[in-house]
Amino acid sequence: MPTAPRLFEPIALRGLSVRNRAWLAAMCQYSCEARDGMPGDWHLVHLGARAQGGFGLIITEASAVAPEGRISPQDAGIWNDEQAGAWARIVDFVHGQGAAIGVQLAHAGRKASTYRPFAGEPTGTVPAAEGGWQSVGPSTVAYPGLAEPAELDAAGIAEVVAAFAAGARRAMRAGFDTVEIHAAHGYLLHQFLSPLSNRRADAYGGDLAGRSRLLFEVIAAVREAVGDDVPVLVRISASEWVDGGFGIDEAVELSVLMQEAGVDLVDVSSGGNVPADIPVGPGYQVPLAGEIAAAGAAVGAVGLITSPQQAETLLVTGEADVVLLARAALREPSWPQRAAHELGLDWRAAPYPPQYTRGAW
Repeated sequence: MPTAPRLFEPIALRGLSVRNRAWLAAMCQYSCEARDGMPGDWHLVHLGARAQGGFGLIITEASAVAPEGRISPQDAGIWNDEQAGAWARIVDFVHGQGAAIGVQLAHAGRKASTYRPFAGEPTGTVPAAEGGWQSVGPSTVAYPGLAEPAELDAAGIAEVVAAFAAGARRAMRAGFDTVEIHAAHGYLLHQFLSPLSNRRADAYGGDLAGRSRLLFEVIAAVREAVGDDVPVLVRISASEWVDGGFGIDEAVELSVLMQEAGVDLVDVSSGGNVPADIPVGPGYQVPLAGEIAAAGAAVGAVGLITSPQQAETLLVTGEADVVLLARAALREPSWPQRAAHELGLDWRAAPYPPQYTRGAW
């Protein structure tokens, strides 16, 4: 039998074996219309379709660990047991399709309480009169165009750590296979990492050790909550694409330290904390992932990875261990099935549910 493409080799992380290396990236859906953080039918169909389509690991949208951690009022959450129960229904369906599933634990920080980015809806901060709330951050430095956050004090920081741990415990009860800590795209943990948004003079500011203190406290709390057999992923923005921001040198150093702290894979993205001129193009973030991989970390690459051959090449060259698709997966829920065909994998070995084999490529 010919060797399977690298994209369709399983990958093991601690006690989890994932059927292939084409993963669904977290993508906000802003579709909890009751504003209660409860995932519903939209989330079941959205994530379930990609599991049917052959993705190896499904990562949920950013799911807030506290109500004030939502980006928009319509965000999903995992801050209470009712939400965990709603997620369990989705987890069960995804497992039934042969895929693994992880929840992205998130807190929006100073980018919270904003209108969802849908056409025809307002932009900016949602006022209290419309159901908005006070955002928080490492410092009283607002994201341009948004309201000024309140600076987290020691008690507030401790509450954030506890909320991530509680969310991780609920994720385990819901049956999730893994958790991803969201420390990218200008949300709270990234805000602490960046000297552009973190102006603190205490133990949570200053050099990289101070700016990363909260992230490592969250990692430790989440690792304890999920146990030794469950992999923990962290998404980071490895460049802010502006001078003086959190950049690739610190990202490499951070990734090595995160491995030592029990993180199993670094999901490498970029940007989001400040407006920047980002050189968006096919695979534009892959070089960042490659530098982190070269330092010895297990890495996921994301960012306009669209063609099967492009994905296969970056895996074969060692620039990443897995690829995560977002926009391509929105356009094509069964992208992995087409990729299997184009990379020469026999359809009988490709990730089709039995109901769909009559439509195999």
